[in-house]
Amino acid sequence: MSRILRWGLLSTARINRAILTAMPHSPRNVVTAVASRSAARAAAYAAEWKIARTFASYEAMLADPDVDVIYNSLPNALHTEWTLKAVQAGKHVLCEKPLALTVADVDAIAAAAQQAGVVVAEAFMYRHHPQTLRVKEMIGQGAVGEMRLLRGAFSYLLTNRSDVRLLPELGGGSLWDVGCYPISFARFLAGAEPVEVFGWQVSGPSGVDELFAGQLRFANGLLAQVDSAFQLPFRSFMEIAGSERTLTVAAPFKPQTNEELILRHKNDLIEVIKIAGEPLYRGEIEDMADAVLLGKPPRVGLAESRGNVATITALLESAHSNRPVRL
Repeated sequence: MSRILRWGLLSTARINRAILTAMPHSPRNVVTAVASRSAARAAAYAAEWKIARTFASYEAMLADPDVDVIYNSLPNALHTEWTLKAVQAGKHVLCEKPLALTVADVDAIAAAAQQAGVVVAEAFMYRHHPQTLRVKEMIGQGAVGEMRLLRGAFSYLLTNRSDVRLLPELGGGSLWDVGCYPISFARFLAGAEPVEVFGWQVSGPSGVDELFAGQLRFANGLLAQVDSAFQLPFRSFMEIAGSERTLTVAAPFKPQTNEELILRHKNDLIEVIKIAGEPLYRGEIEDMADAVLLGKPPRVGLAESRGNVATITALLESAHSNRPVRL
């Protein structure tokens, strides 16, 4: 196949801006449609972003044969429902993280995608960035020696108390919103799933976690510590501590261009590794084009998404039960 993929935006969510600004960098992809439950909102959004076609319902866009790929940026609790509907309509789907809120729902999406012969991928944009790929390569080449401890954090102050991220019925909570990133990064570097997790949470008025701290244990003895929060100032980092050296990633989840990795040696020598980088969201768009047009497996496959959802749900179970949970 050699053509341009025509994308439709499922909602006018703010995160769409990231996709829209990345599209001009990709000759194989173009946004041609946007759907909203309000015709006026869809029209205004299309005018702002110069999108050719609008739909006053999600169903109408899914029924259009001139849309190839759906970008699902709906709230977390709606990801499974509308990803399944898109798949059943024969559309490829790039779904914002988290792909689903249960392992059973990930399995349902995987089965539907296989039956329909379409590609579904979770939009963990950092996984496609040159910095992430370089970190993985360095670890594989023994840059830190034997990996022994991973630490990661992602937090920010959420002051809007009506934000959907605080609504339990829409899949709210800091772990689903930003804690999923250090968990994903830790599992990616480990190249394996944790065998046991333990978590603590501080709940807000709605009951969702507004501060979460968790631990992961892998079969080979590797440990990981992660935290996420809506109650702390902005923090974002990954630290990979090994038997020989420590590698620090200052901007692991939203890397841009001209990033730096810090490799600290045992003699306190500090080595700075510069990463040229690229526009952050370009990689996941190109990855979708590779999967659909060239038949390559997505970099973030559904088995990968299943593992991340399984880890997150186990951490939440642990926090609620106050006991370790084995996976």
